[in-house]
Amino acid sequence: MKIAEAAAQGFDASRLAAIDTLLRTRYIDSGKLPNAQLLIARDGEIVHFSNAGAAREGSKSVDEGSLFRIASMTKPITSVAFMMLVEQGLVAIDAPVHHVLPEFKDIGVYDGGGGGVPFVTKPAADPMRMVDLLRHTSGLTYSFQNRSNVDAAYREGKIEGWHGGYDLDGFIGALAKIPLEFSPGTAWNYSVATDVLGAVVQRVSGLPLDQFFQERIFAPLKMDDTFFQVPADKLDRLTDCYTLAPGKGRVMYDRGAESAWSRQPKLVSGGGGLVSTALDYHRFNTMLLNGGELDGARILGRKTLDLMTQNHLPGKSDLAAMSKSLFSEASNAGTGFGLGFAITDDVAKTMVPGSKGEFYWGGMFSTAFFVDPVERLSMVFMTQLSPSSFYPIRRELKTMIYAAMT
Repeated sequence: MKIAEAAAQGFDASRLAAIDTLLRTRYIDSGKLPNAQLLIARDGEIVHFSNAGAAREGSKSVDEGSLFRIASMTKPITSVAFMMLVEQGLVAIDAPVHHVLPEFKDIGVYDGGGGGVPFVTKPAADPMRMVDLLRHTSGLTYSFQNRSNVDAAYREGKIEGWHGGYDLDGFIGALAKIPLEFSPGTAWNYSVATDVLGAVVQRVSGLPLDQFFQERIFAPLKMDDTFFQVPADKLDRLTDCYTLAPGKGRVMYDRGAESAWSRQPKLVSGGGGLVSTALDYHRFNTMLLNGGELDGARILGRKTLDLMTQNHLPGKSDLAAMSKSLFSEASNAGTGFGLGFAITDDVAKTMVPGSKGEFYWGGMFSTAFFVDPVERLSMVFMTQLSPSSFYPIRRELKTMIYAAMT
């Protein structure tokens, strides 16, 4: 891996080093995080790459070959896959979802019931459209939100289990029997919408979702370490993954050596199923920064990415005004949502340095990325601890990275 000279790329090397000090002292030495890996790039050139903490209990440090569960950082990849089909004229952004997934044709909006009582529904004001899946205004939810009778029905039906009873088509069938939380387009709620989008990609393309990703995105971009199932010969590189348990602190969630990600999932999750490396995701970021192309491989057109990275929330609203979620990867004011990414729409309202038009997302195991087309800047941060919202590390990293620019 080649590291560019920081000063030549407009960075103060000592200020970049200060980020590593913060990660080590505040998060690794204190035991808050098991490990941390940070990649910062400008114009696609890596200017900073650092590692801290063990890959597995009692093992060596994470390194450039370490594999991480990227969870919801899968979502932008699924969104790109969908937009590739849009560019082929096979599906449209404003098309009703039921045109591809007829199971959703008569899905109603919650109007009472649940918890052992039959649901009462009312018709949606407008049909769910593909844009609603892309920007999380679909009326769908997540079972772990624990906030409504609708997400309780998701839990009761166990419809989100990757190794459960449903494949992607079965998942769609079960999901379509549960009402929406709200009429599509009227609110923002983080949800299984991108898993549904994965089913759209699968049906429109005629390829299994994992095969589409491999053939159309990962192979052209040389993302050789990104997959839904970790191959046996790479399993030794998969890091341990932890969660915070009430009263116990950090506990093992998924041991790398015997990981659930070593088995092919029955439900291939376009919303959160991938494992990757910082270097692979950096290649994905650089493709986005380059307007859809990397090393001669064109994945998307430049104007398609321009469309994806604008705020598509109704009335140019922001998440603070529209979000119904208790859980949100991006709860900031000034943050809009595009076609697969959160979008910084008003830098002042976010109260964190950045650029208008910067786009980003993260995953439940505290991984994160951002791409700033104005400053030609990108970042990948990897670790393995859920929930992602427990520590303010993303805001701290972003603040210090921009502070290091000269």
